[in-house]
Amino acid sequence: MAELSTLARPYARAAFEYAQAQGDLAGWEAMLIQAAGVAQHDAVKKLISSPSLASDDIAKQFIELLGEELSDKGQNLVSTLAGNKRLSLLPEIAAQFSLMKANIEKAVDVEVTSAFDLESDTTQALEKALAANLERTVRINTVTDNSLIGGVVIRAGDTIIDGSIRGRLAKLAEAMKS
Repeated sequence: MAELSTLARPYARAAFEYAQAQGDLAGWEAMLIQAAGVAQHDAVKKLISSPSLASDDIAKQFIELLGEELSDKGQNLVSTLAGNKRLSLLPEIAAQFSLMKANIEKAVDVEVTSAFDLESDTTQALEKALAANLERTVRINTVTDNSLIGGVVIRAGDTIIDGSIRGRLAKLAEAMKS
């Protein structure tokens, strides 16, 4: 959804620049992720989209839900978003903020899906190889999916490396159909 991304970008950038100036990228990231989680709850979605409530009331209730999780500046962001009817953008804002933080830290989250549980030394070797290839610090999250039959699927941002047996069989079937 390019539209959500476009709408969220100025808010994410403003929050990022403020957090970077304050030296609190981790704190802001945690706060935005928490707020995004609250914004995705069904009851909160109804609150956010309620035409009968004023934006100040929506902001006040949203801030109360988060309690002490929000700093004063975080509360200002929520109030601004509510005033502009953009609270529903919080998940996208948090995602863009995290991406900006990862870029500045030269880090990337990598999801490795394998058919079987990976041993720690295999995971470490994979982490080193990916770090050298991507020229970034790599944080690996492993997932087990028995439907892969064998091999692994690696997702690092927009890059996907499919080394699974299932992926290879799908490519072979496609080649045979052509």
